[in-house]
Amino acid sequence: MDGRVGYLGGMNVADCHTVGVGGAPPWRDTQLRVEGTAVRTLQRIFFENWQFSAGACAIEARDFPEQPRGEHRLQILRSGPDRDVYPIHEFLFTAVAGADERVWVTTAYLVPDEPLLTALRSAAHRGVDVRLLVPVRGDSLLVAAAGRSFHDELLESGARVWEYGPAMLHAKTLVVDRELALVGSANLDNRSFRLNFEVAAAIYGGAAADRLAGWFEEDLEQSREVSRGRRRSRSPGARLLESGARLFAAVL
Repeated sequence: MDGRVGYLGGMNVADCHTVGVGGAPPWRDTQLRVEGTAVRTLQRIFFENWQFSAGACAIEARDFPEQPRGEHRLQILRSGPDRDVYPIHEFLFTAVAGADERVWVTTAYLVPDEPLLTALRSAAHRGVDVRLLVPVRGDSLLVAAAGRSFHDELLESGARVWEYGPAMLHAKTLVVDRELALVGSANLDNRSFRLNFEVAAAIYGGAAADRLAGWFEEDLEQSREVSRGRRRSRSPGARLLESGARLFAAVL
């Protein structure tokens, strides 16, 4: 807005995100309000995406007003089909692979590719506190089934998985150690990494990481942990659905 204030995160302009509309609990999401020099980057990303999608785009100097530096160190990441590299995916892989203490992930769609799955499992194997928070019921049956097909591999490595409900969980956040907090629009799936236009903000420093971790812990109070016993007791139909959905993981 006016090149001075930016918002990013998982929230859509939709009734399902609004309290009191439709009679159901609103979706649980996380959104970040940004001021300072990082807004110029968000503004540039908007214009680049607009130009890619719609053609010519008039840009004026007033669209990029000078901004004072803020109190946080913040990095804006973007990915999309207009690029030959995938910065958000590479950033997530590097952050998880370098974690020492904790990796706490909130995602609406957990369908990681092989490198990211390996990074998560490797972190858990070396003693990092790896926790993943996903919706108990997603808004896509196929994607939810594909996501659950990864639970066994993650649990076997020592990672822990919680399912949030009854409201739909749509937030996309990451906390690594006490150094990094990430809020954005990208889920842990191939579509977010390579096919969709996505943007995320990486905030460096203990204050932001601890605050996001606090929200994560509050969400766990409304969640149920997935146990290996529960996984073994699922029906043959559920097993078949998960295995079939896993075949489409690369395009979900």
